[in-house]
Amino acid sequence: MMNRLGHCRPRLWPCRRFEAAAITVLLLLAIKLLWIWGSHKQRNVTIIVITPTHKRPERLADMTRFSQTLSHIDNLHWIVIEDGTSKVAAVERILIRSGLRYVYFTATTEPGFPKRGWTHRNVALRYIRRHYKDYGRGAVVYFADDDNSYDVRLFNNYIRNVKAVGIWAVGLAGSALVEAPHVINGTITAWDVVYAPKRRFATDMAGFAINLELILQFDSAQFSRACIKTVPESCFLEQFNITKESCEAFGYDDEPKEILVWHTKTKNIGTRGEKHGYVIE
Repeated sequence: MMNRLGHCRPRLWPCRRFEAAAITVLLLLAIKLLWIWGSHKQRNVTIIVITPTHKRPERLADMTRFSQTLSHIDNLHWIVIEDGTSKVAAVERILIRSGLRYVYFTATTEPGFPKRGWTHRNVALRYIRRHYKDYGRGAVVYFADDDNSYDVRLFNNYIRNVKAVGIWAVGLAGSALVEAPHVINGTITAWDVVYAPKRRFATDMAGFAINLELILQFDSAQFSRACIKTVPESCFLEQFNITKESCEAFGYDDEPKEILVWHTKTKNIGTRGEKHGYVIE
């Protein structure tokens, strides 16, 4: 019962139960709104993918597969760098069909640099620093070769959540079944790798991502000539004034511990014959 002023009379439990129920509903609504806000904020982080590519018979198959993986990822910008002096129409058609926001341009290997995408990644980094310097939104940069195998969870669960530098396991990297950071109590303490375990950052190119803020802050970091006689991934990461302990490890405490990126390589097994009018390199 209510008095004339609309207040509950003492010891009237139905009224109190109504108030408690109303408070509970409001709390649940607030929690839901907070979850929606956090989910939207996460999706609002842009993933910038850098992919060097070069002409080879299996390239169009690789790019088709990769583009259809990326097409499942929201808010992704794809930077594709062709090794050469002219763009390839078949590659551009794949990019258009993907429906992704992309930029596609050319670059040739700088004299004295390895022919393994070093120059092309540097060109992409310069593009990012020029066009994203006033981006004003969260973004993460990831180097993704066109012939690796990627789980969509890599982008949404790992890359999009990188606050500074994130590192995770890569399957079939080098001669190892898997290369991964060794994590104790959430901190990277060493590297579970076969090749050169004493590297400061013993990770594969597919095994890390960097927040855009660091890319812009350390504007001279690149795959430089000083890296030529070393391992490119470690040499590059060392330029950001970080330690392995300060990096964010992903996937180490998942159950089961699944690998979300594989360093696969398509290989020409000696194809021969005519094209018969089909588009193939």
